Amino acid sequence: MTGFGSAETRSADLAISVEVRSVNNRHLKVTVRGTDPYPLLDAEFEKLVRKRVKRGTVLVQIRVERPARLGSQAINTPLLKSYLDQLESVVADLGNPSLLGPLAGAALALPGVAPESGHGGVRASEDEWPAVAAATEAALAKLDATRQAEGQAMAAELLGYHAALGEKLLAVREHLPQVMADYRARLLGRVRQAVADAGVTVEPEQLIREIALFADRTDVSEEVHRLTAHLVQFEEVVRTESDSAGRRLEFVAQEMGREVNTLGSKAGDVALSKLVFDMKVTLEKIRELVQNVE
Repeated sequence: MTGFGSAETRSADLAISVEVRSVNNRHLKVTVRGTDPYPLLDAEFEKLVRKRVKRGTVLVQIRVERPARLGSQAINTPLLKSYLDQLESVVADLGNPSLLGPLAGAALALPGVAPESGHGGVRASEDEWPAVAAATEAALAKLDATRQAEGQAMAAELLGYHAALGEKLLAVREHLPQVMADYRARLLGRVRQAVADAGVTVEPEQLIREIALFADRTDVSEEVHRLTAHLVQFEEVVRTESDSAGRRLEFVAQEMGREVNTLGSKAGDVALSKLVFDMKVTLEKIRELVQNVE
């Protein structure tokens, strides 16, 4: 399910901004980007995300600003001296002393010289993490609100498909007696024509046996009964389930597909086959939609 949430918090020492986005996925995948070292703490963020999200690809974008304070810049003096010594040697080899000044100024930006000047060497302190976690949870709460709104719309759509399947199943029930009547009429017509052409007689028992065999081959009463039960369960999950509804709906849709396929294989005429085809189209729409339901 898709959604978006953001939150910000500020103090004298920190300015924290968190954005959380989610897109559809059958499983949960959490990615953290932003200010170091938080992309390395994806496991901690996943614990927070799992409290509210069970399925989906979730991107957590975090930005932490730490205002510079007096004494906060810890320069690695031995490393800086090593860099300067190497630069002097390079400048001497080039025979251009004027390069030493600009290169010496740039040495402060070399890796490890002033770790606090960038974010690479920053460690999330015990004092900083609670504020980051609180901002993340606030953003997740807003994400959850948008996902719930989308979920209500998806539930309405699923119930619409449920109603369409119910109508088709009712049409199947009503049409089944006609299938048998049409077959009986066709069989009698062919027999009468054959008798008239060949001048032979056919015992009524033979006709009854043939009709009984056809009825047995095309009997879908069990499939109709099970599909009706699945439809009841499907509606119940959509209306009442709040935990892992997506996986349950996937399972019920799969079971409905089995029954509809069996109906199709036993279809005795064109009208019944068309009804089954329409049910398969609706089921495919349901399968696509429930993959996005949490």
